[in-house]
Amino acid sequence: MSSEKPLLRFGVIADPQYADVEPRLEYDRYYRNSPKKLADAIDTLNGEDLAFVVTLGDLIDRDWESFDPILSVYEGLRHESVLLPGNHDFSIAPQRLTEVHARLGMPAPWHHFLRGGIRFVVVDGNELSLFSTPEGHARHVEARSRLDALEAAGAINAMPWNGGIGDGQLAWLEQTLSDARERGEAVIVMGHYPLYPENSHNLWNGERVTELFERAGNVIAYLNGHNHVGNLGRTGSTWYVNFKGMVDTETENTFAVVEVYSERIEVIGYGREENRSLAL
Repeated sequence: MSSEKPLLRFGVIADPQYADVEPRLEYDRYYRNSPKKLADAIDTLNGEDLAFVVTLGDLIDRDWESFDPILSVYEGLRHESVLLPGNHDFSIAPQRLTEVHARLGMPAPWHHFLRGGIRFVVVDGNELSLFSTPEGHARHVEARSRLDALEAAGAINAMPWNGGIGDGQLAWLEQTLSDARERGEAVIVMGHYPLYPENSHNLWNGERVTELFERAGNVIAYLNGHNHVGNLGRTGSTWYVNFKGMVDTETENTFAVVEVYSERIEVIGYGREENRSLAL
């Protein structure tokens, strides 16, 4: 191996989806067990040398009151915590919808930061959705229109529990990737919804985003949750890594450490998460 020391290492958690409710056995989801699984994951990750730990959405399953018990577990994390919301984080009272990003300590719904020479970009696939804004809101109206069009076209991902990215955010993303390319930075993008391969869980306008990545040429990986069984794909020069959902199964955990090298990405899986070696 040409470079033994990684450029950086970080932790990944997806879909803890906590709520104080009975399990849904048909989905093998045990909502009350997530704080314990999360605490166990944090205990392991605290023993690692990491730049940060990202949670790829769905911290809760429902109800604003669910945020306190799950977020309090993160107080035991010694690393920087990067949180972003999924669809379930908006399964709350309508008057609370505008508070979700602040509750997760986010600087903005979409943003970017530099760690270890890598540009990390957080995107918001909830922007256009039936859950992130109340009925009557302009974004809600646009979301309904987009979903109707996808349903009419028979799209596999025409699901009310998916979302889309607006034109303004897409323009911001394109500029962010262009700026990173000018600085010679490799980019890792992180969001809740999968983009590739085709799947019923994918972002409504995922193809526009993957095309943008291909044009930019500097996005080495896109990381997401949402599809709890996990997935992996590659198109262009970008790997698409879908991490498994922590809420699934009664006792088995799932999380990962990601190592970025100049010529590859190593995913070190724990519990149900798989080990992967992704050549760049």
